[in-house]
Amino acid sequence: MKCLSAALVVLVVLPLAANCQARTVRIGVLGIFHPQVLTLAAGDTYEVFVSAGNQQLFLRPRSECSVLSIRASGSELRLGCGSREFRATELHASGRNQQNAELLLTVPGKLRRRYEGVLDLKSENGELIPVVTMDLETAVASAVAAETLPDTSTEALKAQAVVSRSYLVAGGGRHADFDFCDLTHCQLIQGLPAADSPAAQATLATRNLVLTYEDKTFAAMFTQSCAGHTRTPQEIGLSQNGYPYYSVLCDYCHRYPIRWTRKVSREDAALLVLRGENGRLDIGRRLGWNAVPSNNFSAEEVDGGVMLQGVGHGHGLGLCERGAQAMARQGSEFRAILDHYFPNTRLRELSSAK
Repeated sequence: MKCLSAALVVLVVLPLAANCQARTVRIGVLGIFHPQVLTLAAGDTYEVFVSAGNQQLFLRPRSECSVLSIRASGSELRLGCGSREFRATELHASGRNQQNAELLLTVPGKLRRRYEGVLDLKSENGELIPVVTMDLETAVASAVAAETLPDTSTEALKAQAVVSRSYLVAGGGRHADFDFCDLTHCQLIQGLPAADSPAAQATLATRNLVLTYEDKTFAAMFTQSCAGHTRTPQEIGLSQNGYPYYSVLCDYCHRYPIRWTRKVSREDAALLVLRGENGRLDIGRRLGWNAVPSNNFSAEEVDGGVMLQGVGHGHGLGLCERGAQAMARQGSEFRAILDHYFPNTRLRELSSAK
């Protein structure tokens, strides 16, 4: 997970190992838009079965009922497709036999995204809450594609896939209505990579592998640039929960640091001192995630505020993406990268990990 921070392509669902029961995760999507109106459609070669209240229908491309309009009305949904209009309190959309379907969700005037999975949708206080249940490996590939740069090396992508999978397996509980959101609060899930994309191939090459500490899968975290060494939770004002996140040297970020300067109010500077990483996140929610790029900075009072001189991007915990990329380019494979950034951990398959 990163605490900081569209082309649409289709993902063919990645198969899980035969000896491991398929796992799913429930992802709350499009919440950043607080949507009051959405449309739902099927992919070009798919159909979507919709059940809402006592109404059932199929969405088929190029048919009279090809696009379902969905509008929030208090705690109800107002639905329309072709000549049909009706109301319901909840909506469920899947393939014909309740299997995963290709779902096209559109926020009118803003964007459209494709998902592979099953959709459940309701309205709360006039806002639509769409939740897509997708296979774990699909979610991992989506996160890897969204959280990495296009030129990321294969071994760095594999390391990212293991970290993302570990977080999705062990890091739930931050939301009431779903397991994870599609934002940097959890992990970015924006578009679905094609089956032959580097992100999907890295996910397939590491399928079922998770990081464990004391024989338990833990919610592994990652950061964009660690400023030369990774941090421990205590260093940034967070409590340790499970894996202690040892501080390790990151040679690349140490030699080529990302430096930044920001001016903040005295009140926000005090919040950073009092609450550490949580204070930085509070400021990010109000002013944007680049308002204070990292928690590694010095502060100096100036006229009208406080000047911050900082290094790095993100919270500094766990895998450093810049450092992982540098290690991969120097010939390290993903296991060595993970060993470096997560000391005293083991790679295990889901079927054998707690």
